[in-house]
Amino acid sequence: MLSFLSSSTTSPLLYLSRKLSLQTLTRNLSHTTMAINLHTHAFAGNPLRSKTPKPEDPFSPISALETLKTQLLDTSHSLSSPAFKVLPFRKGRPLASSSGGLGDLAPNWQLGWIGLDDCKGYLANSGVQLSADSLVYLGSRPEDDIVYWGIDVSGEGGLVPEFGSKQLSFVELRTLMVATDWADEQAMGELAIAGHARALLEWHSISIFCGNCGEKTVPMEAGRRKQCSNELCKKRIYPRVDPVVIMLVIDKENDRALLSRQSRFVPRMWSCLAGFIEPGESLEEAVRRETWEETGIEVGEVIYHSSQPWPGISYAKCIFLICS
Repeated sequence: MLSFLSSSTTSPLLYLSRKLSLQTLTRNLSHTTMAINLHTHAFAGNPLRSKTPKPEDPFSPISALETLKTQLLDTSHSLSSPAFKVLPFRKGRPLASSSGGLGDLAPNWQLGWIGLDDCKGYLANSGVQLSADSLVYLGSRPEDDIVYWGIDVSGEGGLVPEFGSKQLSFVELRTLMVATDWADEQAMGELAIAGHARALLEWHSISIFCGNCGEKTVPMEAGRRKQCSNELCKKRIYPRVDPVVIMLVIDKENDRALLSRQSRFVPRMWSCLAGFIEPGESLEEAVRRETWEETGIEVGEVIYHSSQPWPGISYAKCIFLICS
């Protein structure tokens, strides 16, 4: 297995799931796309995002938000209403728990979903009243009659020991990624949900003010977008995505690959090359420019491989193989 470790400014963990030599990898580089059988990329395959229900559907963002507002005001829930589960985050880390881990078995982790009433109670213990605007819609599983929400509780330090008493803690997403069995479809789906939630919550934290007029913004459509509160502006603001290229530069004649490392990397840690796409630049042009800027090497054929979402603020990875 070839594993390429990353830094926060370069690539994600990219796992080539089959034990292939570079010669095998480059065997079909003459084609415009690659067809290597890989595991699903980390943070891709979100099971809550496959479909967006119609507005009148009780599981849609708009209908779910109205039901949420009603439930926040009234504890007597209608039996016909969908159930709500909330995933708290603290400083970009989702709430999680672990189980198992006996003997040689690695522990299994689960996201720390809590009920809406429990969420209200935890925040009330910290002197905070839960409001609909503090929650963001993550999606639904109609077959389970559940709508899922995310919330940022970074400002409520008192929740840490309270969750800790229930064997729950806030865990770095990279830690969960490394601890995930990539053959476990359910665990990979949970990882994707957490990545999506973190991206949305971090976008909310940096889009407090309108970039057009400077007035405050307000969440709309259950947190899926924001809008300027200035009546003369009312600019609609959507989560932004900054495309990034990550590339494995291959010297197929000598069966070698070009990797990089930074001074802050731990020993034996290396990374694929990567960088942001600049305005007016194609994906292939970004690959060539970034490779030249980081290594001084001009590359040959550029082959698109696949794409991958990345948690945090607005990263979308486009993965390439380069024949040099």
